[in-house]
Amino acid sequence: MRINLPTWLTLFRVALLPVMVVVFYAPFRGHNITAAIVFVLAAATDWLDGYLARRMNLTSAFGAFLDPVADKLMVAVTLFLLVQSHPNSGWSGILMAVTAAVIVGREISVSALREWMAEVGMRATIKVAFIGKLKTVMQMVALVVLIVQHEKEATALRLYHIGEGLLVIAGILTIWSGVYYLRAAWPSLLGDVPKQPSGGSDA
Repeated sequence: MRINLPTWLTLFRVALLPVMVVVFYAPFRGHNITAAIVFVLAAATDWLDGYLARRMNLTSAFGAFLDPVADKLMVAVTLFLLVQSHPNSGWSGILMAVTAAVIVGREISVSALREWMAEVGMRATIKVAFIGKLKTVMQMVALVVLIVQHEKEATALRLYHIGEGLLVIAGILTIWSGVYYLRAAWPSLLGDVPKQPSGGSDA
């Protein structure tokens, strides 16, 4: 199997995840900013590999499989880091954990829904919606703020709470977009459906 440039970029995004984890916990000054830069670089490859695949017509089955996996890994790993290192074990920490669980749970559920729809030949009905793109942007901005501001100093906590608020909004959009995809698939979930050519893309 020949791996094209967009797929190499996706693989590079996956390879950046352990780098971000190590830097996140590394005991050097500015490690939080460095971890955020690694995260932003990974997020940038998400846009770039899709752009190159479309512009240069370099789509592949392996790339189509790997791209959404890399995206969900990036978000899930980052959320786990932030929940584990949360500076407050009270209601703020609980809210962070619940929001992270909602986001990860939605990703698992929608992935399972798409897989089932593909099996019955109806994946084309589960298409990317604007709300899905909006939740992704909000999620990425929130995660960058939280990575940079996850230190326990009081000055950092002020911006950290802003990041928490943005992540809660992203969590609400996550539920909204999940309901949107469920409604689109609901007629197929109610009974037998005829086979149709599969298609669609990731949100």
